[in-house]
Amino acid sequence: MKHLVPLAVVATLAACVDTPPQTETGAAPPPTNDDLNLVRGYRSEDDWCQLTGETAFTGNFLDHTADLVSCPTGSAAAQSLVETSDAQQVAETGGYTVYTIPRG
Repeated sequence: MKHLVPLAVVATLAACVDTPPQTETGAAPPPTNDDLNLVRGYRSEDDWCQLTGETAFTGNFLDHTADLVSCPTGSAAAQSLVETSDAQQVAETGGYTVYTIPRG
């Protein structure tokens, strides 16, 4: 019984530790509507942030001096895109956040 008490304390403390956010693997989820034309991964082939083509929805955001990029809203990919580039949010639709990123 004496050995169970420290084990219970360790288990309780372990349950309180925050787990780091998981990185996404596999294919990004598809948008829940037809507003976005996702072309390909933006930073790499398997990037959840996708270069975004023209649709009726995105036409107003397209600019020849910037890339239009869409990431699943709230994803680690979206967070890292904002942290590592000059991404400016312009819209949200279908579970995705749309950013414009000036070309360098």
